[in-house]
Amino acid sequence: MDRRTFSKLGVFSSALAVIGVMALPAWSESVPSSWEFQFPKTDFTTKSIPFSDIISGGPPRDGIPSIDDPIFKTIADITDLKATEPVIGLILNGKARAYPLRILMWHEIVNDTIGGVPVAVTYCPLCNSGVVFDRRFDGHVLSFGTTGKLRKSDLVMYDRQTETWWQQFLGEGLIGKYTGETLKVIPERLESYENFIKRAPGGEVLVPNRPDQRNYGRNPYLAYDQQDRPYPLFEGDLPDYINPMARIVVIDQKAWSLELLRQKGTVTDGDLKITWSSGQNSALDTSKISEGQDVGNVVAQRSGVDTVYDVTFAFVFNAFHPDKRIITE
Repeated sequence: MDRRTFSKLGVFSSALAVIGVMALPAWSESVPSSWEFQFPKTDFTTKSIPFSDIISGGPPRDGIPSIDDPIFKTIADITDLKATEPVIGLILNGKARAYPLRILMWHEIVNDTIGGVPVAVTYCPLCNSGVVFDRRFDGHVLSFGTTGKLRKSDLVMYDRQTETWWQQFLGEGLIGKYTGETLKVIPERLESYENFIKRAPGGEVLVPNRPDQRNYGRNPYLAYDQQDRPYPLFEGDLPDYINPMARIVVIDQKAWSLELLRQKGTVTDGDLKITWSSGQNSALDTSKISEGQDVGNVVAQRSGVDTVYDVTFAFVFNAFHPDKRIITE
């Protein structure tokens, strides 16, 4: 069944609901045979979204390979990272590690254990969304991979234990056993390598398992953040009051434009304090990440303690929170 047929089913179901007739049950959609073949353990009868919300990003299951046995080096042994290159900096239970976007760009998920906590460090290039999840869930330690699928241009992950499909931006189960459940998010910083070193001079840095496997340091999404709209892989409405590709900072379903933070330097909201400082390359601008435009660093804290935040694009927030408006002034 093609995507146009899925869309027609969705419209028909909505129409029935409106006139008070029992809508078609969620499990009435046919599961694409390729999905069942690639994900034999997924419970496709349990889902919170129509299958038509999901599109192929191109690669098959694990076509973008997660890093499951990460290798780290000390800061003193790192020679190829420019001070202003972006990393996801994570400090947990006294242990500090940096995960460079030059590596995450090609793998999107790192299954790691830091400070005794199993974590999944994730990055979706199409959304510029970096989120760290606690892999402990429902009495198990989950391991995550890429489905090769997208929803609203965002990475759809799966866990290898139940093959539930998860939305990376929200950490929510979409299809399978854990549909409707939410993963715990761990505070991290999307920061320059230099800022990470200042915070954690004794920290470790992720390095490729096989340096020749990918062109690490190169941005395959050349000038992506210079466009006025996302790639055609995105299907949905775009905000009309802000550039859809403008960077924003999302905290607890509330968002501020990065340009506003750049202008003010500091924004406060109750006990929340968000600060901006220069000195971090965009990973989605020039061919070499180390030469990308300066998009700056963001720190978000509540009462002086780091809180969860995400630096993403305006179209992403609008897609997942269409009833909320980004603060621009």
